Amino acid sequence: MLEIKNVSKTYGKKQALTDISLTFTEGVYGLLGPNGAGKSTLMNIITDNLSADTGQVCWNGEEIKALKADYRKLLGYAPQQQGLYETFTGRHFLSYMGTLKGIATKDMAAEIDRVADYVNLTYKLECAIGAYSGGMKQRLLIAQAMMGDPRLIILDEPTAGLDPKERVRIREKIRELSEGRIIIVATHVVSDIQSIAREIIILKAGQVTARDTVAALCEQYGGEDLEAVYMHLFSQAASQSEACLTTDVEGKDTAACGGGCPGDEEAKDD
Repeated sequence: MLEIKNVSKTYGKKQALTDISLTFTEGVYGLLGPNGAGKSTLMNIITDNLSADTGQVCWNGEEIKALKADYRKLLGYAPQQQGLYETFTGRHFLSYMGTLKGIATKDMAAEIDRVADYVNLTYKLECAIGAYSGGMKQRLLIAQAMMGDPRLIILDEPTAGLDPKERVRIREKIRELSEGRIIIVATHVVSDIQSIAREIIILKAGQVTARDTVAALCEQYGGEDLEAVYMHLFSQAASQSEACLTTDVEGKDTAACGGGCPGDEEAKDD
């Protein structure tokens, strides 16, 4: 069980998160919100890449900072595309990440083959990452997050840049992976999470503005689907920044909205 207890975070005068308290058990959770809502800040605190100003994050009752390496072993994190070594082959990159996760050398080859097959990337393992498409890089990041059989998986925009076929495939793989695990998916692509999420958590200005099942949220806000709920909660912002929310199936990277949208000046907190 993952517990977030009264977590707050500021960047200078900007209040990124305010007194966030959440509990997660087995299943998929969707984390939604416009740019500047605090999604990235929350994910970085959960993954222990960032310290909260106040509050705690606990795994099975123990604070993650006390667990240290033991927490990192049970954690899988796939950020949006960044920090990839483009001269590495896919296999070299996964081997490097597996070493950081403490996977034994004798088990490494089999583990790399397992996760690469899971994201349909086996045929590209010997190629340099610089030759990968955006969607292939995204799948590679998901593969490394799966290494070591983690109990907690954090995925930041996991379907960005994927074509429609791969988007559906990854969505179903996320559903399969959720058995016995907690998976938190931050996304702008509402349709990718609607059918697989146990619960939806919606952040607005650093606070939880709604949390419930998709069906309950639709009933509460009078929407026929999750997109309608989102538009209801963020109608003013959505009308000004339509490019930042999409439910298309054309495999476009919705994070690249070109700027000028509300909250772009706070992109570090999106």
